[in-house]
Amino acid sequence: MKIGFIGLGIMGRPMAKNLLKAGYDLIVADKFAAEAVADVASCGAQAAASNKEVGAAADILITMVPNSPNVMEALFGEDGAAATLKPGTIVVDCSSISPIASREICAKLAAQDVEMLDAPVSGGEPKAIDGTLAFMVGGKQEVFDQCKPLLEKMGSSVVRCGDIGAGNVTKLCNQICVAVNIAALAEALTLGQLAGVEPESIFEAIKGGLAGSTVMNAKAPMMMDQNFKPGFRIDLHIKDLNNVVDTAKAVDSPIPLTQSTLEMMKILHRDGDGSLDHSALLKYYQKLTGEILHR
Repeated sequence: MKIGFIGLGIMGRPMAKNLLKAGYDLIVADKFAAEAVADVASCGAQAAASNKEVGAAADILITMVPNSPNVMEALFGEDGAAATLKPGTIVVDCSSISPIASREICAKLAAQDVEMLDAPVSGGEPKAIDGTLAFMVGGKQEVFDQCKPLLEKMGSSVVRCGDIGAGNVTKLCNQICVAVNIAALAEALTLGQLAGVEPESIFEAIKGGLAGSTVMNAKAPMMMDQNFKPGFRIDLHIKDLNNVVDTAKAVDSPIPLTQSTLEMMKILHRDGDGSLDHSALLKYYQKLTGEILHR
């Protein structure tokens, strides 16, 4: 079985490497990341000259690109892989995109007798590297069953959430929880330091209680060290929260906390911080208070 992989960015590159480690036969492409393609090829993958070449070779095609237009371009653009996909091929889109777009893409592929799963991930670069991502999957049960062993080589949690689009709905819910959690953590540590308590003491005291979370464990140390090297960029989280806004409008769901956090992120983007990790939400509070968080 040949696995095609399009998109070797922060997440895609380590995901592809984990598939190689598991013994899968890979053909890869990313016209925006020649160095990443060369790196993955050095680990045993076949480097393709085009997305069409990947599509022609793949039995299962994984896409991992930033947003809905990028998926459409990778599949249906001038060099789109869909033009060369064989009937019976499965497309597994691991990008975080609009669930509406996932359903549209699935319908276009179905006209070619190609199956699809939407399978966005959570966990950021560290979990992509160690193969412990969480996959939220939408699609037919039988297609999910066929692809689950493959996804389990890249993640420690692989859950089917419903039919096509359900994966990205679930990812949007995830991104609400992550964004608001990071903002609350930044707000709490800022308050604590201004009130005279060391942030590290606050972190150590509360991380084992009800307030503790994976987000806290990952992001509090980064905040205290002023380390905003991107595992997941603010600009990408803005993209996800904009998809939340569009989906919420479609189903008439209130999202006041999401809207507030999105506005914080947009301010940071305008200040030139969009390429930083989303833990840099702390900088919003530092700009307001003039107080720099420390250990």
